[in-house]
Amino acid sequence: MIQDDVLAECRDKMKKATAHLQGEFGGIRTGRATPVLVEKLKIDYYGSDVPLQQLAGFSVPEPRLLVITPYDKGAIKAIEKAIQASDLGITPGNDGQVIRLAFPQLTAERRKELVKVVKHRSEDARVAVRNIRRAARHDLEAFEKEGELSEDDLDRAEKDLEKLTHEFVADIDQMAAHKEQEMLEV
Repeated sequence: MIQDDVLAECRDKMKKATAHLQGEFGGIRTGRATPVLVEKLKIDYYGSDVPLQQLAGFSVPEPRLLVITPYDKGAIKAIEKAIQASDLGITPGNDGQVIRLAFPQLTAERRKELVKVVKHRSEDARVAVRNIRRAARHDLEAFEKEGELSEDDLDRAEKDLEKLTHEFVADIDQMAAHKEQEMLEV
């Protein structure tokens, strides 16, 4: 059935949109040390940009301390430089073997700013899900005009599409509420 294929593709795209949002939320600092904050940083490693996760191992010995252990000790300066250039706002400490990132306590003002960022990114994800719905609806209507889909099938498919959209928007809202709560309670 054509409408089942369109709905399956739509569900897949919506899952990717929410997974992307989850990744975005992982990069928002909560005052706790986590490798997610730095593992995607691009490091200039012998002339090519390489994600930090390919150049180093991570450990969190204390809640506010992240230790980065480069596989190649020659990459320490490049890693340090990339961390300083990032928007983390943390100065790395280096002992020649490992890099230590000490995360300071978040201020109330900074928490509120981060909650606004969470709200903005979750709204972007909702818009993405709605755009996916619009594209799927357009495809379904095109199939109906071509005669490949009956009017009743179109109505059923649009109802299913609407239900799917509400389901993913509710997931996004739940993720955003959880992240906001996490930001404010730390």
